[in-house]
Amino acid sequence: MAIDKTLYERLGGKSTFIKVHKIFYDKAYAHPWLSKYFTDKPQELLENQQTDFMIQLMGGPKRYSGKSPKSAHQHMLISDELFELRAQLLSDSIKEAGISDALREEWLQTDATFQRALVKTSEAECIRAYPTQAILNFSK
Repeated sequence: MAIDKTLYERLGGKSTFIKVHKIFYDKAYAHPWLSKYFTDKPQELLENQQTDFMIQLMGGPKRYSGKSPKSAHQHMLISDELFELRAQLLSDSIKEAGISDALREEWLQTDATFQRALVKTSEAECIRAYPTQAILNFSK
């Protein structure tokens, strides 16, 4: 029965995550606002990290060894508007990858659980990992 399968399995395994994240990061790196947050990271690295993280989160193999979302984004001023823009690009990417609306909604619900940990209302809430690290604030 399909309900016994993890979301990872129902989505079709690793190849689905690779496809979605390639589409998503192509959009993110091309976006005039969102791309500013990615200038210091190679796209392929982020695609691979996001794939491993989401696979693990959705019941697949545990291969992610990076930072938690909160600590990875602690130096970024991420507004609700920016988070919602990212969620829309992700939704579009999942749809473009040919995933059903029901599974897309499950993916987006899982992804939305990080909004509280990532969104900040001011630079004062941002934390530098080291003294010379820039606070990324590309408010519209």
